[in-house]
Amino acid sequence: MDLQNKTILLTGASSGIGYELAVALAYEKCRLAILSRNLEAINKLADILKDSGSIIKTYKCDVTKKDEVAEAVEEVRKDLGELDIAILNSAVSTRSSVAEFNSAKAEEILKTNVLGVVYFIEEILPVFMRRKSGVIVGVSSMADSRGFAKSGFYCASKSALTTLLESLRVELQHYNVKVITVKPGFVKTPMTDKNEFYMPFLMQPAKAAQIILSGIKKEKKEIRFPAVMSLLTRLTRHLPIFIYDRLSSVQLKKRQ
Repeated sequence: MDLQNKTILLTGASSGIGYELAVALAYEKCRLAILSRNLEAINKLADILKDSGSIIKTYKCDVTKKDEVAEAVEEVRKDLGELDIAILNSAVSTRSSVAEFNSAKAEEILKTNVLGVVYFIEEILPVFMRRKSGVIVGVSSMADSRGFAKSGFYCASKSALTTLLESLRVELQHYNVKVITVKPGFVKTPMTDKNEFYMPFLMQPAKAAQIILSGIKKEKKEIRFPAVMSLLTRLTRHLPIFIYDRLSSVQLKKRQ
C-alpha cells in the first residue's frame, strides 16, 4: 500500500509508539492528523516535522469522551478530507492487583483501551463501508494472550480489543475495508517505564514504529513483534491451566 497522499488519523501521538509512528508517517508524504490529550506535545512534534513533506494537523482529543472524538473526526474531515487510514493507538495501563482491585481503575483502562477505539470506529465506519475502502489499525498487545498477574484490567482490555478487531475484520472483508491488529511485546514508553518487573526483549519505540509502518504497507492482518516474544506468548496461551498457574505463582514470588 502506498501511503503518499493518503489521509491518516493517528491517536496517542504525544509519546511512545504513537510519537514515533507520527515521525515515520510524516516522511510518507501523506496528510496526517495527529491526536492527543496533550496538545502542546503534538504541536511541538508537528513543528519538528514541518519540513517532512506531509501536511500535518494537530487535534486535542480525549478518546474516552465520545463527543470529543466525533468533533475531532469532523475537524479532520474538514481540514484534510475523508479518511483513508485510522491508526487507533491510545492506551493506558495501571497496576491492578487484587489488593488494589477497584472499579475506577477498570473504568479508566477499559474506556481508553476499548471504548476509545469503538468511538472512532463508530465515526469512520459508515463512510468506509459506503465507499468500500479504508483501513482500520488497532494497537492491541501480546498481553491479550492470558490473564497476567497484577495486570488484569489491562489484559482484559487488550483481549477485548483483539477480539473486537478480529470480528470486524471478518465482516468488513466483504466491504473491502481492511482491519489490522497490532500486537507489540514490551516497548520502551512512558507507560512501560512504570513497570516494576523485568521486561524481556524490550524494544525501542522507533523500531516498533518502523515494524508497524512496514506491516501497514504490506496490509498484514496482524502485526506481532518481536518474533521471539510472539512465539513465547503463543506457547503460553496453550499451556495447561495447572502449569500456567504454577509458573505464574513462581513469577509472583520473585516480584514480591
